[in-house]
Amino acid sequence: MAERRNQHRATPAALEVRGLNVYYGASHALQGVDLRLETGVLSVVGRNGMGKTTLCQTIMGLVSAASGGISAWGQPLLGLTSADIARMGIGYVPQGRRLWRSLTVDEHLKMVEQKNGAWSSERIYTTFPRLAERRRNGGAQLSGGEQQMLAIARALLSNPRLLIMDEPTEGLAPVIVSQVEEMLLRLADEGEMDVLVIEQNIGVACAVADRVAIMINGQINRMVPARELAADRDLQQRLLGVGRHAHDDTPEVEPTSHASAAVDGPPAKPHATKIYMSNPNVPTRWAKPVPVPQIERAARVVTAALPTMSSAQAEIRPLAAPGEQVVLVAGTLDTKGVELRFMRDQIRAAGLPVRLVDLSTSGGHSGAEIPAHQIAAFHPRGSAGVFTGDRGKSVAGMTEAFARWMQRQDGVMGILSAGGSGGTAIVSPAMRTLPVGVPKLIVSTVASGEVAKYVGAADITMMHSVADVQGLNVITEEVLSNAAQAMIGMVTARRSAPPRQATKPAVALTMFGVTTPAVSQVTDALDDDYDCLVFHATGIGGQSMEKLVDSGKVDGVIDLTTTEVCDMLFGGVFPATEDRFGAVIRRRMPYIGSVGALDMVNFGAPDTVPEKYQTRTFYEHNPQVTLMRTTPEENTAMGRWIGGRLNEMEAPVRFFLPEGGVSALDRPGQPFDDPAARHALFTALEDTVRQTSTRQLIRVPHNINDPEFAALVIDAFRDFHGGRPPRRKEARR
Repeated sequence: MAERRNQHRATPAALEVRGLNVYYGASHALQGVDLRLETGVLSVVGRNGMGKTTLCQTIMGLVSAASGGISAWGQPLLGLTSADIARMGIGYVPQGRRLWRSLTVDEHLKMVEQKNGAWSSERIYTTFPRLAERRRNGGAQLSGGEQQMLAIARALLSNPRLLIMDEPTEGLAPVIVSQVEEMLLRLADEGEMDVLVIEQNIGVACAVADRVAIMINGQINRMVPARELAADRDLQQRLLGVGRHAHDDTPEVEPTSHASAAVDGPPAKPHATKIYMSNPNVPTRWAKPVPVPQIERAARVVTAALPTMSSAQAEIRPLAAPGEQVVLVAGTLDTKGVELRFMRDQIRAAGLPVRLVDLSTSGGHSGAEIPAHQIAAFHPRGSAGVFTGDRGKSVAGMTEAFARWMQRQDGVMGILSAGGSGGTAIVSPAMRTLPVGVPKLIVSTVASGEVAKYVGAADITMMHSVADVQGLNVITEEVLSNAAQAMIGMVTARRSAPPRQATKPAVALTMFGVTTPAVSQVTDALDDDYDCLVFHATGIGGQSMEKLVDSGKVDGVIDLTTTEVCDMLFGGVFPATEDRFGAVIRRRMPYIGSVGALDMVNFGAPDTVPEKYQTRTFYEHNPQVTLMRTTPEENTAMGRWIGGRLNEMEAPVRFFLPEGGVSALDRPGQPFDDPAARHALFTALEDTVRQTSTRQLIRVPHNINDPEFAALVIDAFRDFHGGRPPRRKEARR
């Protein structure tokens, strides 16, 4: 794809916008927009209300321009009808999808399919296998991700040379966003068309294009290389208002009380606000500016009351009586009610307490013990963030609300669900918040494919539904019954098992192939007193370790191999998440760590290494794993990032810096030996970490795999625990 993008055509640009001005009445929506797409993919990002959708609609002839010009392949577009523009070879995927609820997937496609075109219905079904499975379903029966695939497929069947896509991932669950992103990359790689992508998701915008245009207040503020924007958090925050937690930029409402108000000063008074509507009527191309007196007369006054405890904080109702635990059967009762109640009844017949949780986004009454509006109240914006009227946004809102609701619950002894891709995407993040060991099972149509994005680091069991979860029949009854009985068995066994006697406390260690000698020496020394749990630092390994830390099932951490930070920052295949070290911070647990394998970024086979890294130092670990030596500049960045996380730790910290090398490949005479890179890493850590009597960086003159290094780590660990294993506070099941 990169080679194709770097080729310059002799023909005019695929799309050129020059000095474009668009008005809605007196509102100046587009203010001299200049934009040029030579070939390939171009992303346009910006906050809501910046004019992105207006730009798309003007290109497609749906909105009239006051001045300026738009051309495709040198041919002017202004003044043409939308049909003429489409016939020129410009396809459009509108925001909101705009599907017909009564037409099936197949009918949508057959209606626009062209004979002898490069894109046919069969090619669509090959490209989007999920649509092939749902070809007889109506538009209203599709999940948000499926609807988006159908909207894209409909545009592709017009065989466009240029495709305009208006926020293709808006309102989709994270798992579905990844699928759409992969599809966009595939379209670009096939090279049959050029694509203009309008997006709010920075990750998607930067992944699918080499260049990103940033739109602010109806203007193109600047054009930025995608890799630069993706790596520059300050630039994202300054221009787009996003930061590390861009998925949740709405601050939580802090409940206030009369007591706190009395301490901080006199209580604030409700205030009145005038709300003006500059366009009381929907504007058309013939609309005239609305007179100011008319706008003044149409203004309305709203008095904003101060939030109270009851309005600012969602109510938490107990799932069961004190000391009682229940099984949850959760899902979208408006579409999967028969199936969910079928499983609920079997669990109830087995004598287990069970509660039905409704995750529907239709807003209707379902009769569930835990209704949808109670879950929706846990969204940062309350139920308004869930019941939006837009299916995609509602699904994303319910996903977030259910995860937040689950984090605040006690007494869950198991959770069971059934659904398609949308339902699976809603329940899986909430399941991942539960401790390891609590039975979690999903009957899903996607269970036979790639499920890592749903399961993550949790112990979620997924069962393939075989037939679609769409009513009870001879197949689904057997599968759903098996799922219910499996949940009954897991929960019953867990309840009846005698409390485990206190055994050796658990200690978690991280290891990579190039730090195996270090970890082996540590585990050999501790094995008599501790249950050593070793985690392979392959991205999911670090997440699994921290999941156990969060669950309270680990009594100590020896995190010698922090290499996942390399891949997170520089695009490797075993990345950590932004929450690396977060569990230790939250649990306020004493922490022993080191810089193991920070000398390498992991890639697949040699031909998978990104082109920008071709001149770097590599080591072929095996035919499927290629290691790239990190540079001094990259080590500086890693040192600052890790140092910032160490500063957040409140419990004692001992972080070891092995001057003799951070891996087996980083010894004198070995391929990755680089004193300058080690110096940059250690210096950045020492400059960043606020060292105290309890938070210490310890330089040692050894390689990380030397016996002397392991001995120092063991001494520090035993020093944290008084020379002997800590007592377990309670028996574990």
